[in-house]
Amino acid sequence: QVQLVESGGGSVQPGGSLRLSCATSGIIFTLNDMYWYRQAPGKQREFIAGISKGRNTSFADSVKGRFTISRDNAKNTVDLQMNSLNPEDTAVYYCNAVGPTMTWIMARTWGQGTQVTVSS
Repeated sequence: QVQLVESGGGSVQPGGSLRLSCATSGIIFTLNDMYWYRQAPGKQREFIAGISKGRNTSFADSVKGRFTISRDNAKNTVDLQMNSLNPEDTAVYYCNAVGPTMTWIMARTWGQGTQVTVSS
């Protein structure tokens, strides 16, 4: 069974930090490109950060310099470190995997999301 489970969301004051983690199962993690997206109320889901199977990283302009993404191929997890958070970062954050499952089916898989709220 393919599953992505996000954790680490919560409430934080402006200027604070949070670290999100995505635990994966059912995919060949080392062959998957991993991404984080977010969706704020009333807005479309948007790309935030990505890390390829070759560990190349990319970021949306809105988070560049504040967020970092990393992957642990031994634990099949991908993390998003978020610093200098501001209220505009409030959203549901989703983990996304693109690549083969354990049954060698190419898939795009989403987690259920984790809420991040930045407020004073």
